[in-house]
Formats: sequence, structure tokens, C-alpha cells
Amino acid sequence: MSRRLILHEGRFFDPDPRTKEIAMHLYRQVADLPIVSPHGHVDPRMFADPDYSFGSPDELFIIPDHYIFRMLYSQGVKLEDLGIERKDGFPVESDHRKIWQHFAENFYLFRGTPTYIWLEHELHDVFGVDEVPDGEDAQEIFDRIQQRLERPDYRPRRLFERFNIEVLCTTDPATSTLKHHKAIRESGWQGKVLPTFRPDDVIHIDAPGWRKNIDLLSERSGIDITDYRSFTRAIEDRRSFFKSMSARATDMATVSAYTEVLSDREADDIFRRALQGGASEEDAARFTAHMVVESARMSIDDGLVMQWHVGSYRNHNALLFERFGPDMGADIPVATEFTRSLKPLLDRFGNDRRLTLILFTLDESTYARELAPLAGHYPALFLGPPWWFHDSLNGMRRYFDQVMETAGLYNTVGFNDDTRAFPSIPARHDVWRRASSNWLGGLVVRGIIGLEDVEEMAVEMAYTLPKRTYRLA
Repeated sequence: MSRRLILHEGRFFDPDPRTKEIAMHLYRQVADLPIVSPHGHVDPRMFADPDYSFGSPDELFIIPDHYIFRMLYSQGVKLEDLGIERKDGFPVESDHRKIWQHFAENFYLFRGTPTYIWLEHELHDVFGVDEVPDGEDAQEIFDRIQQRLERPDYRPRRLFERFNIEVLCTTDPATSTLKHHKAIRESGWQGKVLPTFRPDDVIHIDAPGWRKNIDLLSERSGIDITDYRSFTRAIEDRRSFFKSMSARATDMATVSAYTEVLSDREADDIFRRALQGGASEEDAARFTAHMVVESARMSIDDGLVMQWHVGSYRNHNALLFERFGPDMGADIPVATEFTRSLKPLLDRFGNDRRLTLILFTLDESTYARELAPLAGHYPALFLGPPWWFHDSLNGMRRYFDQVMETAGLYNTVGFNDDTRAFPSIPARHDVWRRASSNWLGGLVVRGIIGLEDVEEMAVEMAYTLPKRTYRLA
């Protein structure tokens, strides 16, 4: 028999009565503030077409969300059985009800995880489901969600408005035409959906398909890329185009935080070797390290906020990468060093307040030891919120405890949801608002700071910090 799905008002707060009382007070102040989502991976297509439909429940919840299918895969559920398309065209399950049945029968696997928290919130508050999914009631829940998805008020634009999203930023390749953003702009709809410039496919010279990406960059920029100088001109051209389309930020991802300043001659030699297919692993590492520094220089020139995600070993599962491609939930954290690695970049630009560099890491051990002291000193450096595996109640608590004393609240940037799963955005922001309210309540109870101060801090953490740091006002 299915269990009732009940979201308690005081969930996630400390059991200590006084802490919980203050946390509840702070949370009520921020719970209904507009959502500012300055970094994420929601597909802009869904907002370009006013009649866009999410499809079936499994197409909404399961197939596009690696948080979901990575857990199921870890317990032996085949991705093919979840309808995940293979690169080789091998047949996969196409019966949406069967896919949903697999999910519901294994819903218990998510117990205690942030995914469980997000899913409960989505099912209960967004779709009106009042029982926890299981194998017995799977099809009834499927039907209820499907009926909602077919209604006009469950189109993405209407949900955007219902979720009280003030601004949502997508993440787009450097070579994108941003056609969906153009369509949104020309439609007259008032929802604010902005692009973000991500150049990974063209700065990582060892990436699969890099040469084709350079050819596409040449086409889109109108610049014949034959050397390093023409390459940087093309990058700058695309950044300018993104900015004309209201982009506020860039983003990049690297395994290492290593930075290096190459001479123009060194950079050109490496780039020419890459064009000819002769670049070494060392060449690739040095060129990426140099382009991180160059990206900071470009951000000073054009004013785009620079985001940098460090410490993820991408596509660790070679078999899944071969069969299904990238982003299959197999990104694994690696140990990272920042203090020495960032010095070339910070020597050049760390003291320049025109640069806003937001760092994200998967290596929590660096928070108190390196990142908080660095952000608490360099004017250009800010710390992003807990990311990927640490975007959780415990991850947030550890972040607050390790970072805030040394860096201070105002060298952090509030929250971003970093998600592809659009309906989970309110859930993710709600968790952050509850976690931060609870942490602030603990400061008051322990006599560290007064109630009036934490009331201001709660609003900053929920709304003002991301809006100000990402220049979204």
C-alpha cells in the first residue's frame, strides 16, 4: 500500500526548539521571494515555443535527468530500459508506461538523497501527487501527471510564471546561433531567459571533434581561423554576440585549476600543432590553462561574469560514453589544488575589481584550506555554491561552516540550481532557503550575531547576492 506524501512545514530545520523557531521565522521571510537562476542547463527550446509540451512523465522526470538514471544504473537498471537513446541506434524501451514502472518500483533507492527531496517537492507541489511512488500505484500516478502535462497551464512558460522565476540563465556552446533565445525575444513573452557563453568545445584542443568545432567557430564568427591570433578574435566576436543577446556570464569546466600565461608565440605554436592534429597531452593542458587566463582578460574587457567549474573527471564510465555519449551521470570528483594553481591568473587579474570570477569545486577539502582564504582576500574572486554531489542539505551545511567564517558572506554568490530538470528549480531553491535559514538561526542561538542582521543575510542569500553578483538587476 502506498505511503502518503506529506511535506511538513518545518522540514530540514534543526530539532533544537529555539533554532527551529528562528529558522522558521527567517524562512517565511524568504520563501516567496522571486527565483534568480543565474546558472543552469535548462533547454531554451521549451520557452521559444509557447505550445511546447514536456511529453510524458518519463520524458520529463527520467530520460533527461542524470541524477535520476545514474542511481538506477548503479543498482543494475539498464539505461536502455529507461528509454535513453544510444549512439549506435540500438533499440531502447519506447513504452513510456514501462519506463515509469521501472522508476516507480525503484523509487525507494533515492531515500535520503537530495534527489528524493527534489522529487517529493515536484510531485507534491507541482503535480499534486499525494503518495510516494511505488510499483503498485505507478500507473495511476503516471495518468495523473500525464493529465496535468496536457493542460495549457503546464506548458513551460506558464510554469516559469507560476514558479515566480525572475530570471533564468541557460548554458550555450560558443558556436550556438542562440536561435531559441532570439525566438523568445521576438515572441513578446515577458519571461527573462538569458544565454551563457560556454567555450569548452573550442578551448580544449584534445576534446573529441575539436577540429570540426573550430571550423564551425570560423563559420559563425566570419573569421578564418588559421592561427592563435585569429582564434582569439573569433572567441571575442562570439562573446560580443552573446552579450548583444543579453548574456551576463561565461562558463567553463576543467579537471584542474592549473593556470599558465603563455607568450603569444608559445600559444600560437601549440594551436598550429593542434590544427595539424599533432598536439600532445602537455600541449592541451598548457593551452587550456592559458585560455582560462585569457578568459579572465576578456571578461575585464567586456564585463561578462566568469564562472569556472573545477574538479570533475567527466564521463568516467568509458562504456557508457561509448554507447550513450557525454553527461550520463558518470562525472566523478577529483582532488584539486588551488593556491599555487591559481597564482598566475591572480597575479595578473586577481586585484582587478572589474573581474568577477566565480569558482566552483567538487573537492570540499579545499573550502577552508584554500578557497575561502583566497576569496576572502582577492577582490576579483568569489565562491559559487555547493555543486553537483554537494548540492544537498549536508553539503550546504558543510559549505556554510567551512567558508563563511573566512571568506565572509559577501564573497559568496548565493545559490544557483545548475539543473537540466526545469520543474525541480523551485525545489532546489527551497532547500537552499531552508538550509541557509537554519544555519543563520544557529548563529543567533549561539550568540554570534543578532536577529536583525540575519534577517538581512537571509534575503541576501536567497535573492540579492546572485542578482547583484551576476549583474542581473
